[in-house]
Amino acid sequence: MVREMLGEDAIIVATREEKGGKAVCVTAAIEPGFENGSYRDDYSDSPNFEIGEEEHHDAGSGWLQYDDEDEEYAVTEEITEAMLKHGVPEDVLDHIISCATVIGLEQPSVALVAAIEHLYSFTPLPRAAAKRPFILVGPPGSGKTLAVAKLAARGVMDGLKVAVITTDTVRAGGVEQLSAFTKLLQIDLKKAKSAQALREILSDLRGRYDQIYIDTQGVNPFNREEMKQAAVLLDAADMDSILVMPGGLDAEESGDIARAFASLQVHRLMPTRVDMARRLGGVLSAATHGSMSFTDAGNTPKVAEGLFNLTPQTLSRLLMPSSYRGDRDTNTGSQTMHSRPRPPSPSTTPEKRKSIKQ
Repeated sequence: MVREMLGEDAIIVATREEKGGKAVCVTAAIEPGFENGSYRDDYSDSPNFEIGEEEHHDAGSGWLQYDDEDEEYAVTEEITEAMLKHGVPEDVLDHIISCATVIGLEQPSVALVAAIEHLYSFTPLPRAAAKRPFILVGPPGSGKTLAVAKLAARGVMDGLKVAVITTDTVRAGGVEQLSAFTKLLQIDLKKAKSAQALREILSDLRGRYDQIYIDTQGVNPFNREEMKQAAVLLDAADMDSILVMPGGLDAEESGDIARAFASLQVHRLMPTRVDMARRLGGVLSAATHGSMSFTDAGNTPKVAEGLFNLTPQTLSRLLMPSSYRGDRDTNTGSQTMHSRPRPPSPSTTPEKRKSIKQ
């Protein structure tokens, strides 16, 4: 389809699944003037706009050319090095680098923001009344209970009427941990021991509360029986499901976990412990392979101020903090966006630079 639209020389730059795998977004490009393996004789690299009679245009200053190719290498090299430090899988890295290169921006941080904005979607959780309850799922120890407490606290501080339900009634201390938070917030904690019980509680609460949050028991995504039980629970009512996954996990395993939960129609991702993680490749891998949209993220164990909205800017800042200079950001605790391009490292070999360009 790409070749039919753009010709035989078109290349696919990036692909992304959308709507839970029901649709695919394909980004393709073709270099202007390049046909059948070579440039046309009549091709001029001048800009694609009209020039008046009194204007003078130097072909060497055309917007399609670089005065110094090292600027392009500096962008791709800095982004590549940052992604490798975070353990980003090769397929995800290729998409990010290809997208950043095609965009053609000279500042690495800005190019990374633009690439992330194109490749990923972001749907922050509402700060007002929500029509559907939110149910948080994920593997054991991912931080679901603390995330529910943070969301409930934020809703209460926003002046909303919040209800909290837990289905984690089997794990020792599961109910007690969440109950300690809800008592401080003066919220009654509802307990649901089954999908049917959850359905009945939601039916009773709906319309009486602005926001409803549901904590669940940790699920082994590679255990068929546990996943079946999770599927039954998620089908109990019309709910927005969110996968809670801590930063710092192995990237390949994170992708597998996200794929498993995506099969249960979980399409939102909430990273936690990003303040403790030094490698966030697993977060990108989960969003990519699970076709998930980023929501909020957790960056502190404090309940009252433990969440911030993930955006292309805040995610880029977490991935490449060395490229940002300026005042500290109040949301993430990292640097605000004052980026500057960095020249290529003297240790970069021609072979490495050629590989980055390819």
